[in-house]
Amino acid sequence: MKARASEVATAVGGSVVGPDAGVDGVAIDSRLIAGGELFVPVVAARDGHLFVEDAMRAGAAAYLTSERAQGGTAVEVKDTMVALADLARWWRSRLTSGRVAAVTGSVGKTSTKDLLRSVLCRRYVTTASPRSFNNELGVPLTILAADESSEAVVVEMGARAPGHLRALCDIARPSVGLVTSVTAAHTEFFGTIDDVARAKGELVEALPSAGTAVLNADDALVAAMRELTSANVVTFGLGAGDVRASDVVVDDDLRAVFRLESPWGATGIALRARGEHQVANALAAAAAALAMDATLDEVARGLADAELSPWRMELLRTSSGALVLNDAYNANPASTAAALRALARLDAARHVAVLGPMAELGALGADAHREIGALARELGIRVIAVGAPEYGGDDVAGLAEARRALGDVGEGDAVLVKGSRVAGLERLAAELVGGEPA
Repeated sequence: MKARASEVATAVGGSVVGPDAGVDGVAIDSRLIAGGELFVPVVAARDGHLFVEDAMRAGAAAYLTSERAQGGTAVEVKDTMVALADLARWWRSRLTSGRVAAVTGSVGKTSTKDLLRSVLCRRYVTTASPRSFNNELGVPLTILAADESSEAVVVEMGARAPGHLRALCDIARPSVGLVTSVTAAHTEFFGTIDDVARAKGELVEALPSAGTAVLNADDALVAAMRELTSANVVTFGLGAGDVRASDVVVDDDLRAVFRLESPWGATGIALRARGEHQVANALAAAAAALAMDATLDEVARGLADAELSPWRMELLRTSSGALVLNDAYNANPASTAAALRALARLDAARHVAVLGPMAELGALGADAHREIGALARELGIRVIAVGAPEYGGDDVAGLAEARRALGDVGEGDAVLVKGSRVAGLERLAAELVGGEPA
């Protein structure tokens, strides 16, 4: 976003204090100021207003504030979070291409977003959310990261309660809405899987009639969302769908090759992303990209070159020769089951899964952990459970105990590290390979 502070003030219903100034970009973290940005102090666990001076010293051109201005160029508002959303809503209206794809789902949304971005970059100047910027802060920041030359924007959208996606869609106004799946995730907040489906369906409901809903034909709850929209519907899936995969083969490095078949034609696909479950994510990204006028060649090249966000199916090797599968970014039953199956595919004499809790499952949590533990035993995988005794296996309290329980690892060992964010298991993965978390 490039604008004058006076334009920002008009967009958010605020008032400028100090000289008018041009801003280039938006930041909510004073440590990320490179020069020229609008700093937005967020009031959360810490009050971002405490860092306004730091942001100005780092080169911020202006800042929003719901307190008394601290010098420089300020835009005074009632609520900085509301103003951030209003600013993104205004900037979205300035983006002329109208190609905004939103990705949601219980699992796979960040990887699908990464895959879709990689494909669209072959045809369009594309802006996409970094990592998992998918909430009331991340979505506005993604829109505001686009400049007027952007021809496509890919937005990841998460939801922790009914109405969240509706509010995010009001900001981003997507023309393409992609739903990867509906599974047990965040059920502590939603209640049941049907409640999750209703919340995810808010994205499909928000699409314009000239837009496109991209839906998983293999997931009955997602496929049923076609009834929620007057937009065009494109489906994807392994067993059914407009965009399908056949002849799937996964190599020893966990990378899949397959033949993509679609109404646009067919082509061979070789994924850089690891895990057989990435085939479905690749099909989702391909379906959305084809609906946005990408060619089959662009799809194939984009999927082949796509790099996923950190801590997602990273296959690393320790100095002693052990394999470490770092999938530590987050965890729910579906993603953990997929990671265990990927671990079992690795050519190793011993397979060990260090599993942290799958958070935010509510009443479904205990049974879900037991089912994952049973799957691990069925696959011949030893489990080291960090703060989640329901898995069974070796129950430990923290990372230091998990490392001791793991013991010496070397040639012939394969270790999966996976858990919800609260577990911070990426630190264990980094320790095993002798580095720092990315």
